[in-house]
Amino acid sequence: MLKQRILTALMLIPIALWGLFGLSGGAFALFTGAIVVLAAWEWANLAGHVSFKSQVVWALVFAAIMLSLWLTGLAHSVWLLGLAAPGWLLNLYWVLSYPERQLHWSGRWRRMLMGAWVLLPCWTGFLLLRQSGAEWLLYVLLLVWTADTGAYFAGRAFGRRKLAPQVSPGKSWEGVWGGMLATVVLAVAFAVWQKLGLAASLLLIVITLVIALISVLGDLFESMLKRVRGIKDSSALLPGHGGVLDRIDSLTAAVPMFALLRLLL
Repeated sequence: MLKQRILTALMLIPIALWGLFGLSGGAFALFTGAIVVLAAWEWANLAGHVSFKSQVVWALVFAAIMLSLWLTGLAHSVWLLGLAAPGWLLNLYWVLSYPERQLHWSGRWRRMLMGAWVLLPCWTGFLLLRQSGAEWLLYVLLLVWTADTGAYFAGRAFGRRKLAPQVSPGKSWEGVWGGMLATVVLAVAFAVWQKLGLAASLLLIVITLVIALISVLGDLFESMLKRVRGIKDSSALLPGHGGVLDRIDSLTAAVPMFALLRLLL
């Protein structure tokens, strides 16, 4: 399993770096759009559409919506990011109230609607961040990776109090605090690199802490959906790593919300 994970990572990392930072404009939109369509295909399974045909149909529906947004110029609209804020507030409520409120969203159509406000704003967030400069896209990717890495090591060393035992028993509050502390260091380093003023630097730190928390919610939300479906991974598309959603679950929450809050800077 470890060998498989390493080989898959060695193949994916150069492709991801090339696509995210080597492409721009329509090519970048197509690259990130393809990732979102694959995630939509997996989301159909999480929503309860078990047949391959229905999963493909839903992936094509998402592709058609995204193409329409691109052709009409709405793909870069900030209002699409606005869908993410109330959507993730709802997702937070459902994670906190799981499994008591599961009936609120257990229907397949409702879960597909969830996918719309999770995946479409994420795509728009990628487009807007890339348009504003590759450094901001790089920052949010590093932010999520740093929060995840800090949480992993802090959780292993100090983890005692469970964060959401009904959803993801392995996560702890100590891990969350460790991840947030690590992202503060990242924010300070980035502020120095970008030569931000004191006010902007402090605002960046606050935004960073908020996004670090939101990225945890993205992870927990997908874990909740997988638990309901009784599956370990969103798919077997990436050998040793599960599916696309398993790799970008934190980013689906972090990217659109960071793109929205970054406007304050």
